[in-house]
Amino acid sequence: MVLAVTFLFCFLVGRFCYVQIIWQEELGYRALDQWTREIPIVAQRGKITDRNGIVLADNSTAYTVFARSNAIKDKAATAAALAKALSVDETKIFEKLTKKKASEITITRKTDKANIQSLAELSLDGVYYSRDNVRTYPKSETLCQVLGFTSSDGVGTTGIEKYYEKYLSGKNGELLYETDLVGIEIEGSVATYLPAEDGYNVELTIDYGIQQIVESALEKTVAEYSPVSASCIFLDVNTFEVLALANCPSYDLNDIPRNDMELLNKLSRNALVCDIYEPGSTFKIITSAINIEEHLQGNKKAFSTNYVFPSSRTRAVDGTTVKCWSNHANGKHCNQTLAEALNNSCNPCFTDMALSLGKETFYEYLSAFGFGQRTGIDFGGEAYGLMMPKAAVRNCDLARIGFGQTIAVSGIQLACATASAINGGYYYTPKLVKRIYANDGYVLQTADNTVQARTVSGEASKILAGMLEGVVKEGSGKKAYIEGYKIGGKTGTAQKFENGRIAAGKYVSSFVGFFPADKPEYLALVVVNEPKGAYYGSVVAAPCAKEIFQGVIDLKGMKI
Repeated sequence: MVLAVTFLFCFLVGRFCYVQIIWQEELGYRALDQWTREIPIVAQRGKITDRNGIVLADNSTAYTVFARSNAIKDKAATAAALAKALSVDETKIFEKLTKKKASEITITRKTDKANIQSLAELSLDGVYYSRDNVRTYPKSETLCQVLGFTSSDGVGTTGIEKYYEKYLSGKNGELLYETDLVGIEIEGSVATYLPAEDGYNVELTIDYGIQQIVESALEKTVAEYSPVSASCIFLDVNTFEVLALANCPSYDLNDIPRNDMELLNKLSRNALVCDIYEPGSTFKIITSAINIEEHLQGNKKAFSTNYVFPSSRTRAVDGTTVKCWSNHANGKHCNQTLAEALNNSCNPCFTDMALSLGKETFYEYLSAFGFGQRTGIDFGGEAYGLMMPKAAVRNCDLARIGFGQTIAVSGIQLACATASAINGGYYYTPKLVKRIYANDGYVLQTADNTVQARTVSGEASKILAGMLEGVVKEGSGKKAYIEGYKIGGKTGTAQKFENGRIAAGKYVSSFVGFFPADKPEYLALVVVNEPKGAYYGSVVAAPCAKEIFQGVIDLKGMKI
């Protein structure tokens, strides 16, 4: 009996402590909610700017109008007054005021200041309004697939707006009014103001000046070759900060086609991050980097830079024939060194490298270069790429991977891998956001330069960069050459596959290049999907990259 009484006493004391201490805040809120009605104070959404402070996403002030039907005596007159002041449907307003059971009704959203001034002059009982935000994009189509957009309620739906929603959104406040049990404001009551906490601003790594150059060059390429799409990513080679990222076609962020979801999904997709493609000959940069590094490490299976590949233009591997695009007539492109193989983009040479190194070694490097995995860029929906499981790879598969087939990559993967191959071997985490800060200057977060992996040595990187300079100066990348400047790069032309078969007449043309080649600072990857007329990367993508490089050289005042 004593034990039972003791147990009951302890239970009651424990419950009392829980209610008075642990549950106190929630019970207080519930009590407050019963005898007050609140008007939301919408937090100002944070701005999005480029690295130089140019505003890319902003807010314009609008207002939301509310009504409490219990506090409105003449609902018909109020509905008529609201309809006149706010240019809304009188019948629908009257139905809301008379039929809706909710104590608080939203009359209209996103109305302008002139309408609110008209409403304020009426002094209608039971009608209130609060400031709201309308998201605006001062640069219209610029960076549309990167910035993304918000829903009608101001919540990030895609892109940076969604990825950094918790920082941009802020915290709404409230204006509390004391009311009776049916929601009518008590005469003489004093309103309680709980201020909103504005969202943080997000500063991108993007350079708006470079972004304009990239978008202009892509638009010219689209006008000339009428492709399905064209894209470009422009990186800082030594930090992997994304300085520009553009996809064509684009759309106006201030006029989003919300009534056509299929079109909107297509236009708003950031292809260079979220989609994959077969890279073709641009991948030969990676094969070359692996081979050079292994040779420097003393691997006798790797080919030296002085090795001369035999003149045969075909290789038979597991019954699959690998051909060079050249027929080697009149001795052309015969007996090539690695540098010459890069210049001429001869597939059998890169087949030899991959097969000689073997899939164990080759796959170790592919992993270090980030293929088959996400780069970690701060953007939703990043693709993993597509690599065959190592155990399933046959010699014919490895041979094709060596020159950029039987493997699919995202644009960001290839750009980062190439940057690592020519920057000394450092693979950083790519990023789109540089810092997050408040309006008063307080910096909440700053992006770090995080090294994920070391891919090749500085010596291998320097050798490769010199060879790729030769590709632009003397080889397939000539149309990206700028007199007096050291430009390096590699073209790519890959056939597209549809339903497991080669799609006749459909190609992906690309070029990945960097400058200055002797001390790399910037890298650009241009991808043109299904160009019409011409389709070689050397003809379609390389000139686009040249225009971008020349624009950046002029913008930054870079000297020879």
